[in-house]
Amino acid sequence: MNGLSGVRRLAHRVVSMRLPSGKALTIGLACALTLAVALTGYLGVQVHRHHQQDLREQDILGAARQEALNFTSVDYRDFDRDSNNVLSGATGDFKTQFAAQAKQLSSLVTANQSVSQGQVLDAGIVRADGDFARVLVVADSKVTNTAAPAGQVRNYRLQLDLVLTGDRWLTSDVSFVG
Repeated sequence: MNGLSGVRRLAHRVVSMRLPSGKALTIGLACALTLAVALTGYLGVQVHRHHQQDLREQDILGAARQEALNFTSVDYRDFDRDSNNVLSGATGDFKTQFAAQAKQLSSLVTANQSVSQGQVLDAGIVRADGDFARVLVVADSKVTNTAAPAGQVRNYRLQLDLVLTGDRWLTSDVSFVG
């Protein structure tokens, strides 16, 4: 009978437990609701930050890819257009140097009847801080000219430094790597 009396005592305790008063229940629910709202707000802010970071990285990579494509695509018949495409995505020393060499480059490209069709294979951000980004780009181009009328493929490994100017990422430096 000892086990049965223990069960009776436990049942008596459960039945005699008091439910929280209306005021305590209201306070408990308010605390739970406040915690849920705060957690939802925090998670919402984190999702927004990640989304903004993704958009920023897409902008940087898009600008770098386009500038690398412009830089590796040249047609002697439309050199002015092609060089203007490079210059429209450039700034600083890179823009100044490219503009200064454009006339000489135009003569060389025209004399050799060069046509280069670039293709960006891959790009990745090395660093992106504030209004500066460094991007590595892997590109190929098929080049035809008087010396290679059937064309030959050239491989490029480029490092592009970009700066945020207004709302656009512009290339401030291009260097060949590895």
